[in-house]
Amino acid sequence: MLRPEVPGVLAADQAVQTGRAIAATQLASGAIPWFTGGHVDPWDHVESAMALSATGLLAEAERAYEWLRATQRADGSWPLQVRDGRVEDAGADTNFCAYPAVGVWHHLLISGDDGFAERMWPVVRAAIDFVLTAQRERGEVDWAIGESGTPTGEALLSGCSSIHHSLRCALALAEHLDQPQPGWEVALGRLGHVLRHHPEAFTPKTRYSMDWYYPVLGGALRGEAGRERLFERWSDFVVDGLGVRCVDDHPWVTGAETCELVLSLEAVDEYDRARELLAAMQHLRDPDGSYWTGLVFTDNKRWPVEQSTWTAGAVILAADALSRATPGNGIFRGEKLPTGLPIENTTCCELVSGA
Repeated sequence: MLRPEVPGVLAADQAVQTGRAIAATQLASGAIPWFTGGHVDPWDHVESAMALSATGLLAEAERAYEWLRATQRADGSWPLQVRDGRVEDAGADTNFCAYPAVGVWHHLLISGDDGFAERMWPVVRAAIDFVLTAQRERGEVDWAIGESGTPTGEALLSGCSSIHHSLRCALALAEHLDQPQPGWEVALGRLGHVLRHHPEAFTPKTRYSMDWYYPVLGGALRGEAGRERLFERWSDFVVDGLGVRCVDDHPWVTGAETCELVLSLEAVDEYDRARELLAAMQHLRDPDGSYWTGLVFTDNKRWPVEQSTWTAGAVILAADALSRATPGNGIFRGEKLPTGLPIENTTCCELVSGA
């Protein structure tokens, strides 16, 4: 298997070194914390596991997925935050709980291991069913479900965009295993519709770059509509030669957001801009192959002072998309992913208008 490599930006041996840096933080349980001594959450754990798969560390990646299988709760969820095996926040983030579907599909694409897919299918099925208990009639999904089982009553654009991608991957896995899920197809269609047409459904978080590019990254917007969205606020977030601001009103660029924008750009055929951004954020690379989370560029200080596994994971996934090296390189382009049932101009719009 080829390794991610972007000439002049990231060599294949550097990508493997980054994968090994992530693996070095992995606990005996298989969990991958944010950094050594840090906490674990399902989303960032999966992002890191995907980088392990992409750099050929398949055994380590499978240990990470086994941790998910071992720690999933009876309702299909995972705690929002765990440290050293102790639950620090027992709530459930719906986006976090949906994301294992992306990782499982990605690992299957790379490994070709149907036995792995069959072992993980009940995990993915239970997680997606749990997440969809928080979907509203219009299509948006509340961002969290409390310990009482009650959704928050608040939907977030970035989280729902990521769930959109997770649902597509879950459906791809279901089709591969001949486990049709028509209810998921309807849910995906409704979610895609609300992401494209109903910004009022989401709590405004416009100062965050994630709310800017995530509808593209998650696949709800593509083609010219996706490019228009990315160019609309380009000057608000992109800092030439450094990367992408996390928020538009602070002089702070972050590696993970930069690499997610790289993936978004690559998905709408803006390869040159994507490559430039991946090159720009390499100032965050440490000699050991890990990546610092961010930089406050007004005083040239790294902040927070941590080398986050999920930042390193995002770098590897961006490099793989650009180099098209592994069989999983097209996962954020939506290659081979179902689109769900098309639901446009339907009664969900009438719910908003009161018609």
